[in-house]
Amino acid sequence: MNAFVWPVRVYYEDTDAGGVVYYANYLKFMERARTEWLRSLGFEQDRLKQEHGTIFAVRQVEVGYHRPARFNEALEVNAKVVAKGRASLTFQQEVIRASDRALLCSGMVKIACLDQQSLRPTPIPAQLLEEIPDVE
Repeated sequence: MNAFVWPVRVYYEDTDAGGVVYYANYLKFMERARTEWLRSLGFEQDRLKQEHGTIFAVRQVEVGYHRPARFNEALEVNAKVVAKGRASLTFQQEVIRASDRALLCSGMVKIACLDQQSLRPTPIPAQLLEEIPDVE
């Protein structure tokens, strides 16, 4: 998977009573990776909001849980754009345990670009769209 990779450490607060990562926290890890992917392209979400009046919102998520992550494990969270539209991006994402490369969680996340005032779909700013590699 040719993707952006963001390292994450599992903190105690990420775990449930059983000592494993609480299922919803994988979505937080994926969100962080997408935010850092955007930052790696030279764009900040607050500046996109201020300068273009656009925000991003999750429109659809499909997640598969494969193996548990535990407290203090080092993880790698991947984000790869697999579909690019005028007002949306679809990411394939994986959470992998760094020590043994085990796939822990995988997902497809569709993000919509919205006008911050109306919360209606709006085109992704042209400068950003130009920086996103073409989908293979």
